[in-house]
Amino acid sequence: MEGTSRKIAILDAASKIVAEKGIFYLTLDAVAEEAGISKGGLLYHYRSKEVLVEKMVEHLASNYKSKIDSHAAEDSEEKGKRTRAYLDVTFKNTYKNKDMHAGLLAAKAINPTLLNPIHEVYTEWQHDIENDGLDPIMTTIIRLATDGIWLADLFDINPIDSEQKELIYNTLRKWTFER
Repeated sequence: MEGTSRKIAILDAASKIVAEKGIFYLTLDAVAEEAGISKGGLLYHYRSKEVLVEKMVEHLASNYKSKIDSHAAEDSEEKGKRTRAYLDVTFKNTYKNKDMHAGLLAAKAINPTLLNPIHEVYTEWQHDIENDGLDPIMTTIIRLATDGIWLADLFDINPIDSEQKELIYNTLRKWTFER
């Protein structure tokens, strides 16, 4: 396995541990075992648990940002496209990779400054949606509703079924076309 894909596999293994077992089970030994490598191999790529968690957050932030940017670039309707991209990617893509979001929980528990990469992209997204050609309060409400459902799913506390979630998504998306 080449270096970059090995690093991603290690990040995935760490995320899986946090998502399935909890933050207290995130140890270098557990990550090495889950990734199928030696602890020395893990330390070659990530010299400490804090660096590992930092890279988990950076990977999530850059991957998420890339998906949103790509989605917005494909949208032919100028008004609301950044808000639609945020909504679409969050609803349609990030729920599929819930384990990787566990890195945010690990960062908050280990060292909240490790969340800085996600803070930075959120600041950028908020600026983008407030200047998306729609009412900035409405676009912020759409982002907050999207984040609320995402976080409720992340913590497994969402009583909304898939059908209701789809209706909410469709309503929020409709609002991105309103003038």
